[in-house]
Amino acid sequence: MFTGIITALGTVRAIEPLGDGKDMRLVIAAPWDDTAAIALGASIACSGCCLTAVELRPDCFAVDASAETLACTTLGTWVPGTRVNLERSLKVGDELGGHIVSGHVDGVGKAMSKTPENGSIRWRFQVPKDLARFIAAKGSVAIDGVSLTVNDVQGDTFGVNIIPHTASVTRFGTLAPGDAVNIEIDMLARYVARLAETK
Repeated sequence: MFTGIITALGTVRAIEPLGDGKDMRLVIAAPWDDTAAIALGASIACSGCCLTAVELRPDCFAVDASAETLACTTLGTWVPGTRVNLERSLKVGDELGGHIVSGHVDGVGKAMSKTPENGSIRWRFQVPKDLARFIAAKGSVAIDGVSLTVNDVQGDTFGVNIIPHTASVTRFGTLAPGDAVNIEIDMLARYVARLAETK
């Protein structure tokens, strides 16, 4: 489990095919003081996708991504040099600064526009229609693993505001309209909708 509060901005260093070439090993450089101290098998959210650390080096770690993960997230488009939002898994007693994020990506959205608004940037995103019903104004959503509050919803698009600090410590600083992003809907919204369907 994660909070959606990004703790580092990493960079894809290498992508290595596994087995028949459909699965991939991603080597990600991270600015943490001692990456080698991460426990082998630890969960790390990589732009919102929960992945398992399978190899550790002093300045980077490696994770394996299955063909399913590559097809259902933005990971299949990553190349060496791609910037990656990173968050280590939540420990009992840690501050819950964002919202509960599972690291299970629900779908891929698209950045539609960015507009300066006072001291922040209003971003609009489009999501697949089957996810749009789970996104509500003043609710939570994770975009590339970043916990955000939804400001408004219009059909299958919604807006969020990104403050300068968030832009400086996440991939939002280099995101551009047209870019694909990983979307995780609020866990509470998912279960409320499921309960409503069973009544």
